Amino acid sequence: MALFEADPTENLLPFEGTVNYFGKIMEHQQASNYYDTLLNTIEWKNDEAVIYGKHIITPRKVAWYADKNFPYTYSNTTKQALPWTKELLELKQLTEKISGATFNSCLLNLYHNGNEGMAWHSDDEKALAKNGTIGSLSFGAERKFAFKHKRTKETVALILEHGSLLLMKDTTQTNWRHRLPPTTKLFSPRINLTFRTIIV
Repeated sequence: MALFEADPTENLLPFEGTVNYFGKIMEHQQASNYYDTLLNTIEWKNDEAVIYGKHIITPRKVAWYADKNFPYTYSNTTKQALPWTKELLELKQLTEKISGATFNSCLLNLYHNGNEGMAWHSDDEKALAKNGTIGSLSFGAERKFAFKHKRTKETVALILEHGSLLLMKDTTQTNWRHRLPPTTKLFSPRINLTFRTIIV
């Protein structure tokens, strides 16, 4: 498992997918301003999932925003999208400019501390454009982010910095899972925005 420095021209995956890490795409103070605004103005709610018939409410909080009132279903629960805020639109346009992709929706995650993470999964729900680009912006605490190939189990990891952009595209979601592993070393929050394309 390797840790990578930011080189947006480099594919961090060895095969069957494309992941590019741009590193910090804004000044520290601008990233901090966005972090504070998102923390205090987004309509955060505890995430919910139905696993093996059991209803689970996670400490992690989420929010779902989009061009229209798109439904988004994962973990056997459905969310209805809220209209963009000014700051989310600014960040969407910045991500589109850098990536060359276009997005119509964004799933936000708020991890209050290092104990909160995300298990191995792929963003391959039927509502998402197959082999589309997902733009992931990170604010707040720097966290390790890992990929694991579904067949070979090979892993790749990197540290996502405050104000950084990661792109996942091509067949990444088909062939790889990713996760945010928990850590006992962090006590400050992290906010993650994943810009997506819902098929309409």
